[in-house]
Amino acid sequence: MTIPEKKIYPRTGDRQTIYLKDVITNPDITVGDYTMYNDFTKDPILFEKNNVLYQYPINHDRLVIGKFCSIACGARFLFNSANHTMRSLSTYPFPLFFEEWGLDSKDVTAAWDNKGDIVVGNDVWIGYEAVVLAGVTIGDGAVIGTRAVVTKDVPPYTIVGGVPAQPIKKRFPDKAVADLLEIRWWDWPREKIARNLTAIQEGRTGELK
Repeated sequence: MTIPEKKIYPRTGDRQTIYLKDVITNPDITVGDYTMYNDFTKDPILFEKNNVLYQYPINHDRLVIGKFCSIACGARFLFNSANHTMRSLSTYPFPLFFEEWGLDSKDVTAAWDNKGDIVVGNDVWIGYEAVVLAGVTIGDGAVIGTRAVVTKDVPPYTIVGGVPAQPIKKRFPDKAVADLLEIRWWDWPREKIARNLTAIQEGRTGELK
């Protein structure tokens, strides 16, 4: 079986779908092989600008996305600077306007609460216009429903949806999930993945060991 080399646009004549890894320039964003993004309203190459929001360098927060993820149009990742602090009596970001209020510029990050990085596992499907908030980890094989707002961690191979996102069901029985997490087929050489595509597509976990 001949496998074509990876390229930014993996589908002939399709400029709405890209392999995301090769268009990322921000060192605080890491994307794994074959992860794809589709956008039918804007240029998908502008993912960093349009979909990764409030990721200011001063916070050093990271977006980590694994391999073989599918990210639908309009999915967004909201980082820590969107979180106006709840420690203050006011949610107004006074430290951000330090010149106006005579505050110390080094304390600008006190304007928001830092909840940490966003980490997306491998083989994750993020639905249309879903939103993932800072500090969230999404496990391998999870599915995020359309327009869900993910405010807390999602276990592997779990489907979530709603606002805020809540578990709907597990994709597979516990034994199958444990096997998949042990097998980690997404880390195989692509030639091995190609040889096992039928078993992967038809859910024959036992043939992958």
